[in-house]
Amino acid sequence: MPTANFNRIAPAYRWLEYASFGHALEHCRCRLLPLLHDRRRALVLGDGDGRFLHHLLAENSTLHADAVDISPAMLRLLAARCKTARVTLHRADALTFTPPRTDYDCIVTHFFLDCLSTEDCAALVPRLEQYLAPDAVWIVSEFQVPPGLLRIPGALLIRAMYAGFRLLTGLRTQRLPAYEEALLSAGFELVAEQSFLHGLLVSQAWQKPHPA
Repeated sequence: MPTANFNRIAPAYRWLEYASFGHALEHCRCRLLPLLHDRRRALVLGDGDGRFLHHLLAENSTLHADAVDISPAMLRLLAARCKTARVTLHRADALTFTPPRTDYDCIVTHFFLDCLSTEDCAALVPRLEQYLAPDAVWIVSEFQVPPGLLRIPGALLIRAMYAGFRLLTGLRTQRLPAYEEALLSAGFELVAEQSFLHGLLVSQAWQKPHPA
């Protein structure tokens, strides 16, 4: 399957986001940032232009991060925003990327898993799990179909967004993946959650229980 190409939209990505959702996605990304104040080694997948990683590095002065993205244009924007030796850039497909260490205490996937299929998530989660420390936390921000009266308009909006990204980037994914099933199957538990825009956006923290 051809890989989506985000290079074309990279320069305008921030402004496209603001025009569509204001600062809601940014608030969603950063809502659980306090949970990462004591983390030391982060694996960040698909952070785009690096706005979240910039906030994370500012809040946590001892953290080092490996940032992975398949788009060289996005990585250039991230590098320009996060000018520090504490970040190592990796141009790679996250589905085949081999992390350089096995003791990450946090992994971050903001609006990244929705570019994958359910089958991709089922393969990605257990593969990356082996590179995580026992106390690692997995931070996720994603779109979701909201409950109640907003379910149908929310589902239509998400379908329209997928159609737009397919046109602009060649993204083949057409529906939200069941990433929560993959995390639960790997033994992770949901430890924190916050929704935004009446349930259209969700920020979550997943962690494995400590051994008794």
